This record gives sequence, C-alpha cells and structure tokens, in this order.
Amino acid sequence: MIAALAAAASFLIVAMSFAWIVQRRSGNSGWIDTIWSFSVGVASLVALWLLPSDVSRRVLIAALVALWSARLGAHIFSRTRRGKDDPRYAQLMAEWGAAAPRRLFWFLQAQALAGVVLVLAVALAASSAGPALTPGAALLAALALFALVGEAVADAQLAACKRRKPANGICETGLWAWSRHPNYFFEWLFWTAIAGLAVAPPAGMASWLAVAAPAMMYVLLRHGSGVPHLEAHMRRTRPEAFAAYAARVPAFFPKFRR
Repeated sequence: MIAALAAAASFLIVAMSFAWIVQRRSGNSGWIDTIWSFSVGVASLVALWLLPSDVSRRVLIAALVALWSARLGAHIFSRTRRGKDDPRYAQLMAEWGAAAPRRLFWFLQAQALAGVVLVLAVALAASSAGPALTPGAALLAALALFALVGEAVADAQLAACKRRKPANGICETGLWAWSRHPNYFFEWLFWTAIAGLAVAPPAGMASWLAVAAPAMMYVLLRHGSGVPHLEAHMRRTRPEAFAAYAARVPAFFPKFRR
C-alpha cells in the first residue's frame, strides 16, 4: 500500500503544481478545483491498480470513486468555462496581497495532501478483508450512490435558481430549503460511506485511518475553505437577505421543513 500511496501523492503534487500554473495564466481559480477533482479520481484509480487486493472489491470502490470524480469534475468544469472566478479564491488572493502567488502555490500543495488522505481511504476500503458483496457493503455502496445523486441534484437546483435570478439573490428551493450547503453535506456523506466500507467488519485497526477522510472533509467544508468563505461573500453582497436565510436554514446538516 505504501507504494500505491507514494505514486498517488507524487501524481497529486504534480497535478496541483499544474493547477497553479493554469490559475496564474488564466486568472480563473475555478480551474483549480476542476483539476483537483479529476486528479484525486485518477490518483485513486492508480492506487487501486497497484493494490494486491480482492478484484471484486477494487472494482466496486473504483466505480464509486470514478463516478464521484467524473461528476464533480465535469460540474466544476462546466461552471468554470463560463469565465467567472471562484469568489473563495478571489477573496483569499485579495487577503494575501503581493504574496498571493507564493501562498497560493503552497495552498494547492496542501490540497494535494488532502487528496492523499482521500486516496488512503479509498485504498483502505479496497483492502478490507471482507467480501465486496455483503449486505453491509451493498448498503454502504448504496449510501455512496445516494450521496452522489444528492450532490448532483443540489448543484442542478442551485444552477436553475441562479438562472431564475430570485429577487433577494438567495436560493431557498428544493434541498437548499433544508441546508444552506446541501452539496457540501452530500460530499461529506459520500466520503463517510467510503470510510464505512473500509472499517466494516472484519476490518483491522489500520482500516480506521479511513475515518480521517470524512473528518477532514467536514472540517474543510464546514469550517475551512468551504462554508466560511462562501458565506462571507454572501454577507458582503446581500447582507439582509442572507441573515434572514441563515436564521431559517442550518448551515450544513439538513433540517427537514414542511
């Protein structure tokens, strides 16, 4: 497994260095997340190919991760090619000032490291000693697919809402009436399912390292580069409407409403 992770880490370091070059030349930070999404998927598949684990289990995990990477990467690619810069990165670059190019490079290397944590969870899920087609594994795979569908629906609902241009500038329909960031919630849920596939019995103690993936994603999305930066942008651009929305709808975990 060490060789597989080393190969994945090397690939991700190169990929995020390339993402830095693309951002500097295009001025559009959206390409960063596009490249990261596809790169984590490729790195995961490389690691799975190098692992001497059960073929059926590797195929199951590879299919789930490939779907995740292709769906997320294609979505961000479609959004980025329209030419709008990502407000999260734009704010970071403004805060960093003259040091922005250098700090962005190392920030992207930290993203490469985050990708390695996800690849580790994928490798541990594929290396589990349990058979691939147990009821528990099937349930967790279904949960991962449910998360992928939920995130896709949330992204589609947000895009449709933006086309309608609501008067207050806030999307509060569909899943966005249950959570202010349902796409982030489902992203976390997907990696929770992958970690579950790793730690399901008869997993060994080392398999519990996979829990680092959903834990990291929760911290990054809820308290790191996800929710805080997006909501800071919304507070600056539509303060009253967003304050009212935030008072009704939770930030991350959905709260079902009639």
